[in-house]
Amino acid sequence: MALGMLVKGKWIAERNDQDRNGKFQEKPTTFRDRVTADGSSGFKAEAGRYHLYVSLACPWAHRTLIMRELKGLNDTVSVLIADIILGDRGWSFSQASEAMPDNPIQYLQEIYLKADPKFTGRVTVPVLWDKQKQTIVNNDSLEIMRMLDVEFEAFSTQTINFYPHNLREKIDQTINSIYLPINIGVYRAGFATSQVAYEEAVTQLFEHLDRWEMVLSQQRHLCGNQLTEADICLFTTLYRFDSVYYGHFKCNLRRIVDYPNLWNYLKDLYQRPEFKATCNLDYVKHGYYMSMPDINPNQIIPKGPIINFDSSTERSLAD
Repeated sequence: MALGMLVKGKWIAERNDQDRNGKFQEKPTTFRDRVTADGSSGFKAEAGRYHLYVSLACPWAHRTLIMRELKGLNDTVSVLIADIILGDRGWSFSQASEAMPDNPIQYLQEIYLKADPKFTGRVTVPVLWDKQKQTIVNNDSLEIMRMLDVEFEAFSTQTINFYPHNLREKIDQTINSIYLPINIGVYRAGFATSQVAYEEAVTQLFEHLDRWEMVLSQQRHLCGNQLTEADICLFTTLYRFDSVYYGHFKCNLRRIVDYPNLWNYLKDLYQRPEFKATCNLDYVKHGYYMSMPDINPNQIIPKGPIINFDSSTERSLAD
């Protein structure tokens, strides 16, 4: 979610994510350094050294928060949550001075310019910040999630690994297979500026949701009966689907509640304490409906739908 970019140190409040055919084009992330357990990358995994800047509305940032909870890294990696509404100057942090007195900021763009005074491009969450070197390590959600899972293992209070060696190839393939049609697919539909581009995106989106509905009729999770990083990647999109993407982004062929297996799968994940602790649907709805005036010019926030993620599931597949 970004409604502007930095150009020569100045914030340009506009979005131009479409190609000439009206298709949404995602921009690549910029900071791609890595934290490693042994420090061979120049960024060693250490308690208290790193900080996450996130928004609860953003599904990409949400991935990192879930992993931080699942691994029990709350005391190892600190976090700062952005204000609900994405304004004309991008993500803002009204509580930053209190939460980060050693690095007070008002806007996330300040962090990008501290890391690179000549930075030009999108200012997005999540951001993994190195307090020691005073720079951005990484702003790619999947890479941050994986670092928290693998490289911070020595600091984890949980012994479970969500990227086990025997499933790594399958996990990577699964994450790749849901990324374009589903994770980005909802944005391709919502930000399309031509009927052809919209219909192409929506068709692919629901074809792939249909496919996973069938897969989940046979197994508990995407890669079998074990919770992996792939499930986190799908969860953050499914969680927002009926409340935001169905109406706001016109992804309205079916709701997730209309898919028995996907709906039970979503509830099953949500009811894990580590997932639930990162979820705030009111924040999500306000974040989307108030932050995209080109899609919702009157900034009216719908009262519905009423969704009960805590309702009982009917899944009997063993973990």
